[in-house]
Amino acid sequence: MKSTFLQGAVALGALALIPATTAALADGEASSYKALDEFMDVFQKVRSDYVEKVDDEKLIKGAIDGMLASLDPHSSFLDARDFQNLRTQTEGSYGGLGLSVTQEDGAVKVIAPTQDTPAWRAGIKAGDYITHIDGQLIYGGTLDEAVDKMRGAPGTSIKLTIVRTGRDKPIDLTLTREIIEIKPVKWEVKNNIGVINIVSFSANTGADVRSAIRSIDKSLGHKPTGYILDLRSNPGGLLDEAVSTSDVFLERGEIVSQRGRNKGDVERYYAKPGDDAKGLPVIVLVDAGSASASEIVAGALQDQHRALIMGERSFGKGSVQTMLPLSNTTALKLTTARYFTPSGRSVQEGGIQPDIKVPQLSDPDYKDRPKFRESDLRRHLINEIKTDDAALEEDSKEDPRFAQTAEELKKKGIEDFQLDYALKTISRLAGTPGATIAQAQQAAARKPGAK
Repeated sequence: MKSTFLQGAVALGALALIPATTAALADGEASSYKALDEFMDVFQKVRSDYVEKVDDEKLIKGAIDGMLASLDPHSSFLDARDFQNLRTQTEGSYGGLGLSVTQEDGAVKVIAPTQDTPAWRAGIKAGDYITHIDGQLIYGGTLDEAVDKMRGAPGTSIKLTIVRTGRDKPIDLTLTREIIEIKPVKWEVKNNIGVINIVSFSANTGADVRSAIRSIDKSLGHKPTGYILDLRSNPGGLLDEAVSTSDVFLERGEIVSQRGRNKGDVERYYAKPGDDAKGLPVIVLVDAGSASASEIVAGALQDQHRALIMGERSFGKGSVQTMLPLSNTTALKLTTARYFTPSGRSVQEGGIQPDIKVPQLSDPDYKDRPKFRESDLRRHLINEIKTDDAALEEDSKEDPRFAQTAEELKKKGIEDFQLDYALKTISRLAGTPGATIAQAQQAAARKPGAK
């Protein structure tokens, strides 16, 4: 009894020492404790009265998932399985189809297919809905369950049913799983121009881009006419690798800043001396599937007037997620900051607007297929300056350069109109050393074949 009394006296004394100015904080804590008591009441009622016995861990994980889902689409709790999946995506390889997917109102929605994978070769597009796997309806299930079904042993077949806006009937596709190697950087030379394709920003992407430039130079025996950095359908990845990749093409200046919750919580990243591309013309290709780290690179090179951005408006994910380890096998992926381009732009919702808008005419569905972006996600962060997506997408005047159909382009041997247009633009700059972005824009504005 004496011990209990003394504990109460100590507690009372501690409360008495709280300054009057912290009364509001104490009220807030009292409100939080009340809410936690309410949560425990619900937890106990579910445990005792639910129609079936429920595992406690399942209830707690569901509560954590619900709490984080109420914040934004990118914050989440990673259990041992999720943690391993994330490590696989950034460091390893797996047997599957090569799809980035999300869940929207119980349906599995495609964010983007990875290039040169079964999903990409089958023609699956960003914004497609996967409704059935091997004939079984997956609507209403969890995203993890759908991903588990799509992954599997290489060489095995899987049937997907796709619903695409603009198509009257579902599309049935049979795909064969492959080992999806995480090779973030690929390169080739076309018409004396170095084409560097970045699939994702995983470990060592910046170093791989530098290596690609050296390989391009070596294969030609001299410097190319210019470089095309292809970031289309690149869902992003590691912030440090986005900074490293931007630095490849910049001699100096800011690359990106990230700003946290508090006013003074600002971190800036700058380029180090040395432009690996030696000032040669650079075109960056983006589309609605270019997100996050891709937008950091495009925004940095655009604001620093180092590259011409071409293609379509990017995804619009302007937030930074930090991995906060909770144990050796679990972590919290939490949105902790917003990032801004060197000029102070936030791309949240609005994305990166290309300097030259070039539609992907090679895609026969590009006019009918809706664009899926950050602003379409539930509970996405709101940009301080509201973006009017309808105004951004509006194209009131038909551009005569872009009147060809996919069938007409195919007859000409053009499988990728955006890449072909970028190649021709850089070719027009040949013989113009130190060409400026303004000159590049003028070159891009000319009709193909014009001198």
